[in-house]
Amino acid sequence: MSRPAIAQIRLDAFRHNYQLAKQLHGGKALAVIKANAYGHGAVQCAQAIENEADGFAVACLEEALQLRQAGIKNPILLLEGFFEVAELPEIVANDLWMVIHAQWQVEMLLVATLAKPLHVWLKMDSGMHRVGLSPSEFASTFARLNGHANVAKVVLMSHFANADNLNSQHTTQQIEVFKNTVSSLNSQAYTADFSLANSAAILGWPQTFANWSRPGIMLYGADPHFMANTQLRAVMQLNSQIISIRKITMGESIGYGSIFTAPRDTIVGVVACGYADGYPRAGVEAPAAVDGVITKLIGRVSMDMLFVDLTDIPSAKIGSTVELWGDKVLVNDVAKAAGTIAYELFCNIKRVQFRYSDKQ
Repeated sequence: MSRPAIAQIRLDAFRHNYQLAKQLHGGKALAVIKANAYGHGAVQCAQAIENEADGFAVACLEEALQLRQAGIKNPILLLEGFFEVAELPEIVANDLWMVIHAQWQVEMLLVATLAKPLHVWLKMDSGMHRVGLSPSEFASTFARLNGHANVAKVVLMSHFANADNLNSQHTTQQIEVFKNTVSSLNSQAYTADFSLANSAAILGWPQTFANWSRPGIMLYGADPHFMANTQLRAVMQLNSQIISIRKITMGESIGYGSIFTAPRDTIVGVVACGYADGYPRAGVEAPAAVDGVITKLIGRVSMDMLFVDLTDIPSAKIGSTVELWGDKVLVNDVAKAAGTIAYELFCNIKRVQFRYSDKQ
């Protein structure tokens, strides 16, 4: 019998969430499947929606080539663009789109010898201050790119630092910076496509809606606003099983560091999942569900195992199913308990069995 830690990936839920993102935004949508689709399987997720997706977004050339080699023909945007000029011929050959976020990329692109022009997304730093051209240089850079022999089309974009905070004045400021800068461009820019909305903006900032959206975390069923969003469906169901049951008396401790001391006589379930599988070590008292009944973790998560409180679940037994996150246990609630975000939890999952299903 194989180890019972399983990540069930429901591709029909992924498809539903993509359709929801498009419906809410109203424009075209690049499904963000970088980092192996946030740990869910980039090829499988792309194949699930390739017949309807407007395109995909990945971090780098290597991720895009994996999709092309799997037969994905949709547009693919490289969110970090290129890292050296030697990548440009392969980007052209594989018909990829790319983000330009720095002047060094602009200079290399404009002097390169290319077999055909490239589709460029020009990124503005409207206030996140990670990557992107400053507003003061954005218009002049657009003018240099727009109509150049190496550039087929320019999409204008930016990215938000605080869109997951619905009360963020910073997001409002970023929107204004972007709109004011774009409005100052020459008349050709007014026919350009724009892209501002990530998942948080799609779900909470309708004033950011433009031609293109870039849904990411919402595709996997997690609301970046940490709300219990009933429109989204969990894509990953992370389950394992009870492999041992212990009884400890009031005052006894369990696990590394003895961080849990029983406040009463306690029945403890040992679960085959730990931080080597990607479950957060910091997930003390995170929720879990045993045979559908909500309980919580107790004690410290170890490399291969963790503990759940079975005291109030007398029907629990060896082999009982433990949902660590999915339909009943929200991944955001686990992330909150661990002091992190759903993005990190998803990306960290490994070693468990991945099983894919699709109810079309």
